[in-house]
Amino acid sequence: MTVPPDPTPARLRAVPSRLLSHAAGTAERFVTERLATEGAHKWHFAVLVALAEAGPASQAELSRRTGVYRSDMVAVLKELADAGSVRRAPDPADRRRNVVTLTSGGRRRLERLDVLVADAQRELLAPLTEVQRDELTRLLTVLSEHHGHPHRRGHDAS
Repeated sequence: MTVPPDPTPARLRAVPSRLLSHAAGTAERFVTERLATEGAHKWHFAVLVALAEAGPASQAELSRRTGVYRSDMVAVLKELADAGSVRRAPDPADRRRNVVTLTSGGRRRLERLDVLVADAQRELLAPLTEVQRDELTRLLTVLSEHHGHPHRRGHDAS
């Protein structure tokens, strides 16, 4: 079967922001599809990773670590708590807020999600050599750090 030529004008095919947007959309789809097989989504993964790497945190701190809007964090944590992945308990230092802790079930779930996310990355980057994958990651990191992460610029969006 012959693949029809790309009808997109050459100038558009060479615009980096357009290429990044297309690649980001594809990446999002691959990750979303895989996480859905475990009944999870990207914010579940982000919160579990943040807790695994940096330890227990308040909801506000998790929002800052992950970029999940504070208003959405409540629902994400409820879903994770209902699944037994996290535990929320009053903060001994400030009873007005909760501290969120990763459970052993959450660690096991994160291990499964890690495999799914890694699989999505492999599919996304399949046409690249290992050296090209490393270079792409390095270049994307340079761009991201230069322009700043939205949740590091003072608001809690992703």
